[in-house]
Amino acid sequence: MANVLVCDDERSIRELLDIALRKEGHKVETVNSGEAALRKMEGARYDVIVTDIKMPKIDGIEVLKHAHRLSPESAVVLITAAGDFDSAVQAVKAGAFDYIQKTPNALVDEVRVSIGRAAEVIELRRQNQALRRDAASRNSLDNIIGCSSAINTLKETIRTVASTGSTILIHGESGTGKELVARAVHTCSQRDGQPFVSVNCGAFPETLLETELFGYMKGAFTGANQNKQGLFEVANGGTIFLDEIAEMSLAMQVKLLRVLQERTIRPVGGTSEIPVDVRVIAATNRDLQEMVQEKTFREDLYYRISVIPIEVPSLRARQEDIPLLANHFLKRYAPAAGKNILRISDDSIEAFIAYDWPGNVRQLENTIERGVAMETQEVLNVSAPGERSKARAAAEAMGAVQTDSVAVPADGIDMEAYVADLERSMLQSALRQSGGVQTRAAEMLKLSYRSFRHLVKKYNL
Repeated sequence: MANVLVCDDERSIRELLDIALRKEGHKVETVNSGEAALRKMEGARYDVIVTDIKMPKIDGIEVLKHAHRLSPESAVVLITAAGDFDSAVQAVKAGAFDYIQKTPNALVDEVRVSIGRAAEVIELRRQNQALRRDAASRNSLDNIIGCSSAINTLKETIRTVASTGSTILIHGESGTGKELVARAVHTCSQRDGQPFVSVNCGAFPETLLETELFGYMKGAFTGANQNKQGLFEVANGGTIFLDEIAEMSLAMQVKLLRVLQERTIRPVGGTSEIPVDVRVIAATNRDLQEMVQEKTFREDLYYRISVIPIEVPSLRARQEDIPLLANHFLKRYAPAAGKNILRISDDSIEAFIAYDWPGNVRQLENTIERGVAMETQEVLNVSAPGERSKARAAAEAMGAVQTDSVAVPADGIDMEAYVADLERSMLQSALRQSGGVQTRAAEMLKLSYRSFRHLVKKYNL
């Protein structure tokens, strides 16, 4: 049976439909205005919404439009006055499931039949969505490459939590695939088919992040020549992924907390709240509990976003997956580069397994991509980054790294790898000393924030 909302400003019509539909076994709620209907729809989901067109202030067409935005799967049946063909045409154009003329003798029967048809259509739609979800779930989980116990546990966790609407906090080192996990949760959930919007909170200054997330109104600031929809609105009905949430300022944390509590947003320069139905998945590579203790992350926001925590394992914690991942990337990049590379050499695989991969899966992917670009044979021979860094270690042991000069060892040195390792080490040191605050680390290295971010991405940190 269907969950039905009846909206009509005539009490007699509401009571008539309420009694008749309950006898059919439907669950029924009634409201006397369009405003009341909108409030109901913001807090609940209805299979069918039956509403009169002609009502004061917010009419049935507006109710229909809001229903499509808040609950696209709901069927809306509009009631028109007898002989009002213009309203009937308007209803069809607006996307109504059905329209019924308000004739005293036939109204109840026609509404009953219309709801019965709508319930059948909705049930078929749900069955189709469930089948598509199952297929999409298998595909999205297949994108998480690996057969280790750590990855199997991760996949099982994704299946379990996807069906909930709870906020999720994904924690893992840089390059472990946190966004891939977030996408899998979205695809395995009932929100699949709705938008998935990804935002890197560390890539925007505070003022820009606010306008990106919440949008702005025309005239809100210089250059705001028209209204701009925020990403929370873009993601309505779906999922928003807030990556690097630890980089969000305390002021922005307050605003995000309010969105999570109220389920509404206010664009910059706006005067009214806009309801949003969005699942929030956040991610970080930092220890938020430690940041809470240091007063750099709000405790109330931490508990709001970490309803369900997911830990993504590092690559060194699942070494048995390295050959699978390496061959997966080979199959992706060799054809794209027009190379006939059949396999990766055994020596390379052994070196990969022995290496720690501080940049995790992303670093392995970049290593394979670079190796494919340079390889001319049918077997890929590529060194693990750790092997290249041995040249630097040897040079340091011989006193090659000095303040006034750099000596070259007698057996030579890979200069490009040496410089890259030195840059990577300096970045890592600055990040450690700054507690992971990237703006502070950039200042320590006398780099612009943009240059610093470029190097962080280059070295998968």
